[in-house]
Amino acid sequence: MIIAGLITGTSADALDIVLAELVRDPAVDTLDLRIIAAEEVPFDDALHAEILRLLEPRDVPLSIVSDVDGDLGRFCAEALAQVCAAAGTVPDLVVSHGQTIRHDIIDGRVTSTLQIGQPAWIAETLGVPVLSDVRARDIAAGGQGAPLVGILDTMLLAEAVAPTALLNLGGIANVTVVAPEAKPVAFDTGPANALIDVLARRITDGAQSFDRDGILADRGTVDEALLADLLGDPYYRMPAPKSTGKEHFHAAYLDRYLAAHPHLGEVDAIATVTALTARTIAEAVRPHGVTTVIASGGGTRNPALMRAIGTELGESVSLTTTDEALGLPEGAKEAVLMALIGWLTWHGLPSTEPSLTGASRPTVAGRLSPGWRPLVLPPPLHRRPGRLRILDDPTDPPAPDTALT
Repeated sequence: MIIAGLITGTSADALDIVLAELVRDPAVDTLDLRIIAAEEVPFDDALHAEILRLLEPRDVPLSIVSDVDGDLGRFCAEALAQVCAAAGTVPDLVVSHGQTIRHDIIDGRVTSTLQIGQPAWIAETLGVPVLSDVRARDIAAGGQGAPLVGILDTMLLAEAVAPTALLNLGGIANVTVVAPEAKPVAFDTGPANALIDVLARRITDGAQSFDRDGILADRGTVDEALLADLLGDPYYRMPAPKSTGKEHFHAAYLDRYLAAHPHLGEVDAIATVTALTARTIAEAVRPHGVTTVIASGGGTRNPALMRAIGTELGESVSLTTTDEALGLPEGAKEAVLMALIGWLTWHGLPSTEPSLTGASRPTVAGRLSPGWRPLVLPPPLHRRPGRLRILDDPTDPPAPDTALT
């Protein structure tokens, strides 16, 4: 199958698109994936501003939610059509995550989640079925609905011989820990870029939506008093599985802490929230005895953040990226996850596990919108492949997992 994976992450600055070819090799219990095309398509200023407005924890008119749902759906359809035209192919299935604008948690239990970006526009434009709303079923089964990436991570690390963590640095940071003879664990550690981005926009008067190359953090000095206050958030002491989002870590949240440190300069503040991200990640993975952390997401492009994470992890833990360790471009990983979820759902297979999300049972993700033709699914498979292999070319032999040994 050729599957298109689309996702807008918690940073909410662009649409990530992957066209991937997936081929099952039952002889070696492997699913091979080859990336045909991978693009990051920035939002125009108006759409970006409206999405950011929806992410703030304040009341907004329902008309804005409806407008952005349609606008984002059309944006996804048009962007994917252009990528398909350039690649000279049309996918068999599209998986569109949409933009999460609510992820509501009460006493550690997720009560609702909402992703917008109307999938009907994609189905009508390309004429192929679209899978969407991929979090809700896991939540209905008692799970967190996040992070969903655990299923991809466990398949990528199927042959790990030592405790290894895959780390995603989007707006929120999440990790999956895979260790021999143990069930995998996945959870959100806290903010990755969410609070950094708030200060970057302020410092640059909106000219930058993130700390490009970590330059702003490098100009500042970590304030230990502010860092200690931020680390007091009870979220960090909650047991896994757990999830969070910008409903928790947002501008007003940060301002409550900054108000207690009125003389702190903005570059010192951004250096401090960068240190917060690094510290909370290291403290989250340390109890699992990991020897390698493999990072992906936009935060890997921030040298100040990556240095801070490396320092917090210490010399006994190797910090690398999915590009280096797995041959998977860091910016494409979450869109690849969407393609994988689509393949699993198409074949009647669950994409969540109780140890990863806390659900009562594994669940098949999403809802399908038919394309131009009647929807016909293949006979369901009874077991998912144990391993996912990223190939540059479908005929490539397996690459050695040198980072995992």
